[in-house]
Amino acid sequence: PVAYLVLSGIFLGSVSTLGVTFVYRRYFRRLRTAEWVTPDVLRRKRWVRGVVTSVGDGDNFRLYHTPGFGWRWPLKFRRVPALSKELKEQTIHIRIAGVDAPEGSHFGRQAQPYAAEALTWLKDTIEGRVVYCQLVRRDQYSRIVSVVTLPPPFLPGWLTTGRSLALEMIRAGTGLTYEQAGAEYGKYGKDEFLRVEAQSRAARRGMWRHGAVEETPAQYKRRYAQSGTDAE
Repeated sequence: PVAYLVLSGIFLGSVSTLGVTFVYRRYFRRLRTAEWVTPDVLRRKRWVRGVVTSVGDGDNFRLYHTPGFGWRWPLKFRRVPALSKELKEQTIHIRIAGVDAPEGSHFGRQAQPYAAEALTWLKDTIEGRVVYCQLVRRDQYSRIVSVVTLPPPFLPGWLTTGRSLALEMIRAGTGLTYEQAGAEYGKYGKDEFLRVEAQSRAARRGMWRHGAVEETPAQYKRRYAQSGTDAE
């Protein structure tokens, strides 16, 4: 009957529209800023891929989300902006989960020892490069705390995960294990972070070059919090 065919067409059209919408929202829609990261995205701890456009401190950076395809040859028809004015309101502020880097100088406060070296290491490692982020939660500074991995050396990132950026930082002596409330360590777990930190300390890498750290980043932030001035 004609009515049946019409209803079937409407039903199939609706299903197709819903399917296309779901695929677009899930795999192709860019998350432009942290405000685009909804509670549902955080609840699912969604993985996203993107390019690091800038590194602001030893444990956070700006990510330009690059979903779907078309970002690289031979099917390159989308691009990551290069100019600061083009990147305005187009990046997600990421806080690397599980690691605490030495604090740089902010608002007239003196930087911690090895802060500049930690920042340089992070810039050299990820700035301008692709990383994968598992979006976990939003912190008090509206940054998205994320488990961050580097691209795997051989297989595509959607097939397997690469090395943990936080663990690589700790291994290089550019950060300590973050042990405050809400700490996230991904699939590796806190024990693995502490084990790698102990190895770095024993080898006197980076911030451990003198054998000990006079004041950890957590102690530094606590000291300024008690004096009434915040420290990120």
